[in-house]
Formats: sequence, structure tokens, C-alpha cells
Amino acid sequence: MVSILSSFESRLMKLENSIIPVHKQTENLQRLQENVEKTLSCLDHVISYYHVAKDTEKIIKEGPTGRLEEYLNCMDKIQKAVEYFQDNNPDSPELNRVKSLFERGKESLESEFRSLMTRHTKPVPPILILDLISGDDEMETQEEMSLEHLPESVLHDIIRISGWLVENGRNQDFMTVYFQIRSVQLDRSIKGLKDHFRKNSSSTGVPYSPAIQNKRKDTPTKKPIKRPVLIPGHEHDLRVKHLSDTLSDKHGPAAGRDDVFDIEIDAYIHCVSAFVKLAQSEYQLLTEIVPEHHQKKTFDSLIQESLDNLIMEGDNIVSAARKAIIRHDYSAVLTIFPILKHLKQMKPEFDQVLQGTAAGTKNKLPGLITSMETTGAKALEEFADNIKNDPDKEYNMPKDGTVHELTSNAILFLQQLLDFQETAGAMLASQETSSSASSYSSEFSRRLLSTYICKVLGNLQLNLLSKSKVYEDPALSAIFLHNNYNYILKSLEKSELIQLVAVTQKTAERSYRELIEQQIQTYQRSWLKVTEYILEKNLPVFQPGVKLKDKERQMIKERFKGFNDGLEELCKIQKAWAIPDMEQRDKIRRAQKTIVKETYGAFLNRYGNVPFTKNPEKYIKYQVDQVGEMIEKLFDTSA
Repeated sequence: MVSILSSFESRLMKLENSIIPVHKQTENLQRLQENVEKTLSCLDHVISYYHVAKDTEKIIKEGPTGRLEEYLNCMDKIQKAVEYFQDNNPDSPELNRVKSLFERGKESLESEFRSLMTRHTKPVPPILILDLISGDDEMETQEEMSLEHLPESVLHDIIRISGWLVENGRNQDFMTVYFQIRSVQLDRSIKGLKDHFRKNSSSTGVPYSPAIQNKRKDTPTKKPIKRPVLIPGHEHDLRVKHLSDTLSDKHGPAAGRDDVFDIEIDAYIHCVSAFVKLAQSEYQLLTEIVPEHHQKKTFDSLIQESLDNLIMEGDNIVSAARKAIIRHDYSAVLTIFPILKHLKQMKPEFDQVLQGTAAGTKNKLPGLITSMETTGAKALEEFADNIKNDPDKEYNMPKDGTVHELTSNAILFLQQLLDFQETAGAMLASQETSSSASSYSSEFSRRLLSTYICKVLGNLQLNLLSKSKVYEDPALSAIFLHNNYNYILKSLEKSELIQLVAVTQKTAERSYRELIEQQIQTYQRSWLKVTEYILEKNLPVFQPGVKLKDKERQMIKERFKGFNDGLEELCKIQKAWAIPDMEQRDKIRRAQKTIVKETYGAFLNRYGNVPFTKNPEKYIKYQVDQVGEMIEKLFDTSA
């Protein structure tokens, strides 16, 4: 067995010695084969770079339109070829060829970017902008409205191209192209909204087209900003007709111009809101296309033109207001009030939109607000001075003693301030330097506005007193003051002005009532020259049954004649005077009728049956009721 095993072991060793060399040789052959395959693969890879230009040239020349992904794949191949030749064979003519092709492809991508942006960038229709603005006040449950500036497929291509240009092209020129195209679109959208206002306002008198009205039928919309009436020509219960006619005649032609200016103001206010909404939307679009570290700068450039146009238009409005102040046309200055109010309301949104932009961009709106506040405050102060210094011209005084145009204009101006109390108060506060101006802004500005209104009313009262002296007849002067004081009081009571006045002058209402009563009493004194003829204290005592002497008969005749002539003269003169307030007119007539009828009745009872003349009808021309009827026709030209 040992012999067998030894023999078996010997054979195994021989077998092993013969197989191992074969195995090693096989291993070497396999390694050689792998090396050959790797070498061939590397050769194929290298050779492929030499074929890149030929394989991709046709696609690059034709451009990326309609096959962007395929085009970008080709560009990736070309870029890899450029990198290979630069690293391994910088002297190869192929390097110049692929580099040239790469640059050409890059230019085609930039051109495609510009082409897509230009073709698909369109101004936002005015209807959409108005809906976007009105969306502010819609219910919170409704989704926030957004604009689709570019079709989804186009936006996808633009994002892919911009991403490739940033990552591989090391090119930022496309950002300039982007903001230039979008900037023009933004400006055209805002101008389109303005043109829409002008067109629809001129044709229909309303700033919205029928299409918008139908579209918004069931949609809550933004409450329109109250516009101030620019011309003092509207009817007022307390004003006589001829005053309204006079004002209408005087301001009629200007009304059309003012209406046009009103449309411009409304359009500007909406353009401010549109700018904020469209700028917000532009920024959202920009963040998808422009790299993050370039977004703020690109956005700053994009909005510059539209923002500059908006600020320039605001400056033009301020300039027009300053010219109006020079012309003493203070009602025109009121147009900046709704704009300033709106700008202040929009400022937080403005600041949010412009966050991250250059300081010069951020400061444009605050600069315009300051300019408007200064101009408005100047207008308010000059208006108050103008009321005080309005000249006393006889030709400018109402012949019938009715409400003076200065009074109606002053009250109208103050009433229009009511819609912009906070704005007007802030204007006045902006000119204050005291610490309280900043400490208690809201209450402080309200007190300032109250003080200002009281100042205007005080100036108006002084001027009216001065104007009343133009009248030669003290009674007409009293009627003039009465009408103006009454008009002021009623106007204060009908509006919130009385509450505003009461902030600093609690007794203003009572003071005006006392002034009105004083003028009534002054007017009533004009009748004393009539009634003094028939007052009992001025007559001698006659004994009944005793024959009158000639002197006594003559005295009675003179008394009757004096009363008759005085009554006729006063009624003729005062019939042409005016008291527009029916309540006051009836009150004054009633009081005068009572005094005269009682005095004349007593006189008539006493001397009506005394034989002082052979022609009693010559002297006893009127019965008591007839006298009352004559007084009833005072202040009424139609009677």
C-alpha cells in the first residue's frame, strides 16, 4: 500500500509540474487580450473625439429650434472634445475645429434664447391687470391670481438654455437680453393700461370696458378712490340758482379739461398698483431663469424704465400742482391728494418688491412722496392766505347779498379734504419740527388739520366782514353776512367738518349761530325807519269826539304817507335780495311780518276811523293782511 501511495504521489507531482506552466501561459494570454481590448477601446474613444465635429456639425448649423435636448447633447459632446484636445493634443487642428463649432453652438443658443423671449413676450392685457389689482380685496379663500408670462413649454426651454449658458457657456450676456426684453414688456403693459383708461373714459365716461364689467359682475372689486370735485359748480340746497349758473358759466369750459385730468389721475393710481403687481410677477419669473446671485441686479435693471416713467409722471403731476398754486387754482392741487394717499398705502408693498435693489431705486418712491407732501402743504397754507387776502371788488360782490363765491369755494375745498384727512394731516405734520409730530402722528395730524380748517374759517370770516363793507346799505350787508355765515354753518353740519373743527374749537357751532342772529337783528333795524312813523310813542294823544286841528290832520297824513312810502320802497328793494335757505328766509319774513303787522294794526285801529282826510283811500292804502302779504314777497324776485 505504501508503494502504491508513493507511486500516486509521484504521478500527481508530475501532473502539477506540467499543468502550472500551461495555466500561467493562459493567464498571460488573457491579460494580453484584455490589454488589447482596453487599447482598442481607448483608441475608439480618442478617435470618437476626431469624429465629434463631423457628427455634430449638421445639427449645430441647423440650430436648436424644435430639438433643444438633442442640440444640448451635441454641445456637451463638443465641449468634451475641446477639453480632450486641450489636455492631450493642444496642437491638433481638430482643437480649432471643435472650438469654433462650440462657439457657434453657443451663439445659436443665445440667439434661440433671444428669439424665444422676443416671440413669446407679450404685454399683459389691461383686463388681466385690473383683475390682478382687484384681486387684493377678494376673499382670502380664493387662490391668489397669477400671470402666465410665457407658455410652459417655452419657459422650460428658456430655463434649460439659461442653465446651460451659466454652467457651460460661462456667459452672462443672456441676462442683459432677458432684462431688456422683459423691461420693454413691463413698460408696454403699464402704458397699455393707461391707454385703456383714456380710451374707455373718453368714449363711455367709465374707466372699464363693458368686457371688464361683465367679467367682474360677480366679483368683489377694489373700492374706487373718491375723486375730489375739481370745479365749484355743483348744486347746493342753500345756494341760489344764479350763483350756480354763474359758476357753471365761469367754469364750464374748464370742466372738460378737469375731467380729462381726473382720468389721468385715476389712470396713474391704477398704474402704480399695476407696477407693484407686475413687478412681483416678474420677479417670480426671473427667479426661475436667472442664477440666484444675479437675480437682484437683473431685477433692478428690469424695472428701471417703468419705475422711472412712473416717478417722472408723478413729478409732472407735482409740477402741474406747483403751477396751479402760482395761478391760485387750489382745487387743481387736490388731485395730488388721492395719489399721495395711494402711494402711502402702496409703500409697504413697494418696499417689499424693491428689497435688495440699489439704494437709488429704493429711494425714488419716498422722494416722490416727500415732494408731494411739501407741495400739498404749501398749497394748503397758500390757500388759507388767499382766503384772507381775496380782494374786495364791487363787481365781484353778489348784488342780491347771496353766498359769495369765495365762501362756496372755500367750503368746497375743505369738504374735499375730508376724503383725505390722514393725507392732509400728514402733509401739515411733515412741515412740523416739534417732537410731538413724530410721537403722536395720527392724533397730532388730526389736531393740525382741525387747526388748519379753523384758520381757513377764521380768515374767511374776516374777509367776509371786509367784503360786506362794500355794500352801501347796512341791511344788505347784514343779509350778505347772514347768508354766508348760515351757508358755512349748514355746510359744516352736513359734513364731518363740524366734528373736525370741534377737535380744537368746541364752541364753533354756537359762535356761528350767534353771528347769524346778530345779522338778523341788524337787518331788522332797517325796518325801524318804516315803523317809527306809526309807533304810538311818536304820536300825540287825540281826544275822541274832538275836532282835529289842521296841524294834527297833517301829522296823521304824514305818518300814513311815510309808512306807505317806506313800506313800498323797502319791499321793492328787498324783494330783489336773496336768502337761499328757505328755513331762514321764512323765519326772517315771519319775524318781520309779526313786528310790522302788530305795529301797523295798532296804528290803523287808532287812526283808521279818524276823519283826518276827505280821501282816506289815498292814505290808508293797505290793510294789515296786505302788509303781511307784501312782506311775504321779500327775497323773492319771482313773486
